[in-house]
Amino acid sequence: FFSSRRRHTRYISVTGVQTCALPISETRGKDPDNRFWAWRDARRLDFEALRDSMLAVSGRLDLAPGGPSTRDLNTTRRALYLHIDRLQVPGVFRQFDFPSPDSSSVRRDSTTTPLQALWMMNSPFGIACADALAKRAGNPAQPDEWVSKLHRLALQRQPSRDEMELMASFLRTAGPEAPRQAAQALLAGNAFSFVD
Repeated sequence: FFSSRRRHTRYISVTGVQTCALPISETRGKDPDNRFWAWRDARRLDFEALRDSMLAVSGRLDLAPGGPSTRDLNTTRRALYLHIDRLQVPGVFRQFDFPSPDSSSVRRDSTTTPLQALWMMNSPFGIACADALAKRAGNPAQPDEWVSKLHRLALQRQPSRDEMELMASFLRTAGPEAPRQAAQALLAGNAFSFVD
């Protein structure tokens, strides 16, 4: 019998759908204009999805539905519940290309600025998420296991050999703040901010 759920499950389990966004040269050669959707370009997460993703990977996301909105940007609730005042849009929203709430916008601008990375690295929200992610990854005294789990939690993949060596070396030399700083580096990196 026909089941759309079964068909959908089968479709998303096909290796071609789960592969990286970067096309192999053979695929690009066969479909250079991407007419048959053989590959796709990486897409940057908007601020709300990025913020919610930071909460989710750190284990801090409050999934309770409903309730009043909040003006506290450091809340653990989804960005959907953040209060937006049309006259006073918070600066962090403008840094991440939030459209003006006064008019309709077909598409958001997508810019990459140093202020965005600085917010992710230095804001109380970013630090709390990185700290929680570092603790969630386990014991940094076992660097290989810790780095592997950190990558699986944050990036949904195993680290490469070079990433493993670099992160383990950093953990040995950077001092007591190294686990949080390593988690911050992953959360502020392009691998976390872009969807393949």
